Amino acid sequence: MFGIIRPCRNRLGPELRESWMAHLCGLCLALRDDHGHMARLVTNYDGLVISALVEAQVGAQSGRTRRAAGPCALRGMQSADVAVGTGARLAATVSLVLASAKVGDHVSDGDGVFASAPMRGVGRQVARRWAAQASATGLDLGFDTAVLVDAVRRQSSVEAAAGLGSSVLLVTEPTETASGEAVAQTAVLAGRPGNAEPLREVGRLFGRMAHLLDAVEDLEEDRASGSWNPLSATGTTVDEARRLCDDAALGIKLALKEVEFADDRLVHVLLVHEVQESIRRAFGEGHGHGAHEGPRLHTPPPPPGWQPAPGMYPPPAPYGQQPGPHRGSTPPPGHVPPPSAPGHGGPPQPPTGGKGRKKRGGEPLRPGSGLWFWPKLKEPPVRRGAILGCLAVLYQCGTCQQCCRDPFPGPFSGKPNGTCGDCSCPDCSGCSGCDCSC
Repeated sequence: MFGIIRPCRNRLGPELRESWMAHLCGLCLALRDDHGHMARLVTNYDGLVISALVEAQVGAQSGRTRRAAGPCALRGMQSADVAVGTGARLAATVSLVLASAKVGDHVSDGDGVFASAPMRGVGRQVARRWAAQASATGLDLGFDTAVLVDAVRRQSSVEAAAGLGSSVLLVTEPTETASGEAVAQTAVLAGRPGNAEPLREVGRLFGRMAHLLDAVEDLEEDRASGSWNPLSATGTTVDEARRLCDDAALGIKLALKEVEFADDRLVHVLLVHEVQESIRRAFGEGHGHGAHEGPRLHTPPPPPGWQPAPGMYPPPAPYGQQPGPHRGSTPPPGHVPPPSAPGHGGPPQPPTGGKGRKKRGGEPLRPGSGLWFWPKLKEPPVRRGAILGCLAVLYQCGTCQQCCRDPFPGPFSGKPNGTCGDCSCPDCSGCSGCDCSC
C-alpha cells in the first residue's frame, strides 16, 4: 500500500470510510480478476481515486458499482461491499501500467532486489507481462494506455535535460500528462464527456503535486546518497516547492467545482481535504491531527505590570468536570453540552476503529475480529518481549494488519498505530464544495 492520500478514519466518518475501503478492496480484486494474484501487489491508495471519481459521477448503484465480496485475509476474514465495474478496472489498469514502468526503471538501474542478473531477468518479464495485460484491459475499456507508457518513457530524457535554473515543472510534465489522461477517462466511462476537461486539469495538477511531494520527502535521503532529485537538479527551493503544491491544491479544488457529480462527498474529502493534509505532512507541519487548525499567530507578550480585568477569564473548572459556563448559569439557547470524556462524568464511548462494517444485528466490528483477533488493542497498551513481539510481527505481516487494519497494535509496544491512531480529528464527511479548512 502506498500513495500520498492516506486519509484519517475520523475525518472520513463512518460512511465515507466504508466507501473508501470499498474502492480500495475493489481495486485489489480488479487487479486479481483481470491480471492474477501477483498483480495485487500494486494496489495503492492513490489509484482508488480513479474508481471513486467514476462512481461519484454515476452515483453508487447496487449491482452496478458495488457487490458483496466474501471473507478476505486482508480484511481479517470479514465480508464487505466492494466497488466493481469500469471504474475499478480503470484504476487497476492505470496502477498496473505505472507499476510496470517503475519495475522497468529499477531493472535498468539495477536497484535493490534487481541488482543481480537473474532477478533483472525476472523483473523484465514481470514488467512486460503487466504492460501487456494493462494494455489489453485498457483497450477493453476504450482507453489507450500508450499515452501513459509514452509519458513514463519520456521521464528519463526530461530528467537528463534538466539542470540548474531549469523549471521543475518541466520535470513534472510527464507525470502531469499521464495523470491528466487517466483522470479524464473517468468522465468517458461515467457517460459525462463534459467533465473531461476539468477532470483532466484535476489529474494534471494532482500529478504535479504528487511528483513534488515525493521529491520533498526524498530530498534529504537523495542528498546523502547522491541520487538524482528534481529539486536539487533544478535548484528549486523547498519554499518554492511548497508554493507550487499549494497552487496545485487550490487548482484541484477550483476544477472540481466545474465537474458535474452525482455524489462528490468522498472525492471532495480525498482531493481537497486529504490533499492539503498530504502537503502539511510532507513539509513537516504535523501529522494532520491538529494541523487543520491553521497557522498559529504569535501574540506579543503583555506590557510589564499588566493585569487582566475582573471577569476577563472564568475560574478554572474543578478537576474531573468539563470547562464551560459558570456553575448555576443558564446555558445559551441551542447550547449542546460536550460529550463527557471517559472517566470524567460520563460513560465511555465504544471504540470506532476497525473497518466500519457491521456484524449481524448491526453491532459494529471491533479491531481484533476475524484473523485480527490477535494481538488485541488494550488500554493501557501491553508491551511484549522480544519473542512475543517477533511472533506478533510475523503474524501481523501474514494477515496484512499493518496495511489494512486501522488502528493496529504495535507488535512490541502495543500502542495503536495507523493512519489515525487515537486522534481527535473532526469529521469532514459532510463537507462538499466547502470553504472549510478542517
